[in-house]
Amino acid sequence: MMTAAVVAVSLMLAVAGAGAIYRIAKGPSILDRVLAADVLLAIVGAALATDMIVYRNLDYLALLVAISLVGFIGSVTVARFVTDRR
Repeated sequence: MMTAAVVAVSLMLAVAGAGAIYRIAKGPSILDRVLAADVLLAIVGAALATDMIVYRNLDYLALLVAISLVGFIGSVTVARFVTDRR
C-alpha cells in the first residue's frame, strides 16, 4: 500500500514539476516565471518531505527549511518590487 502511495505522489510531483518548468521557459511575463520558480521550489520541498517520510529520517530537514525560506523571501521581494514599480 505504501509503495502505491509513494508512486502516486512521485508521479504527481513530476507532472507538477514539468508544468512549472514549462511555465518558466514559456511564461509571457517575468511575474509568471517568478511564480513558476516559487512553485518549483515548493515541489522540491514536497519531494524532500516525501523522501523523509518514506525513509523515516530527518536528514533533509535543514535543506527543506532553507528552500522554504528562499521561496518565501524571493516571492515577497518580487511582490514588493512589482508594487513599487506601479
